[in-house]
Amino acid sequence: MKTLTLLRHAKSGWNDPVARDFDRPLNDRGRRAADTMGHHLRALGLSFDHVVASPAVRVVETVLDVAKGYGRALDPHFDRRIYLASGVTLLDIVTAFPDSASRALMVGHNPGLEDLALMLVPDAGDNDLRDTLETKYPTATLAEITLDIDRWADAAIGAGTLARFIRPRDLDPALGPDDD
Repeated sequence: MKTLTLLRHAKSGWNDPVARDFDRPLNDRGRRAADTMGHHLRALGLSFDHVVASPAVRVVETVLDVAKGYGRALDPHFDRRIYLASGVTLLDIVTAFPDSASRALMVGHNPGLEDLALMLVPDAGDNDLRDTLETKYPTATLAEITLDIDRWADAAIGAGTLARFIRPRDLDPALGPDDD
């Protein structure tokens, strides 16, 4: 059994005078949401033995703020391929995870993370969590997908079960709804 947790970066600032999208930092609400998600990860007792993340500034800051709330460093491997990647590219990255890892965390961007989650979790027609995911995957939202596999290379379309879908506003109504 493998568990893949997907975390979308927290809300970033569009008003910051940066030349590249890659360099956009989090805004204050994003920092609060990331910290809140970190506290929730700790409360759930979640742990990760493999962490990968986009090196974009807003993702790096999300990882740092989640770790602050989580109470320990996440120590991700930053992989440039995650930046604005498609769901198919993200699945390729997942299938190359080390098999020694049972619980992996990927921190990145939409629409790729949402596409990956929807690819992995089949539409069974009566899955409220999947329906919520399909409606919108807001910033700083976590999707936890279990895969009944022994090797990450066997992760495939339709092979997952959505165990959790947690939005910041589910934890603190002041953190939502958002317009992204």
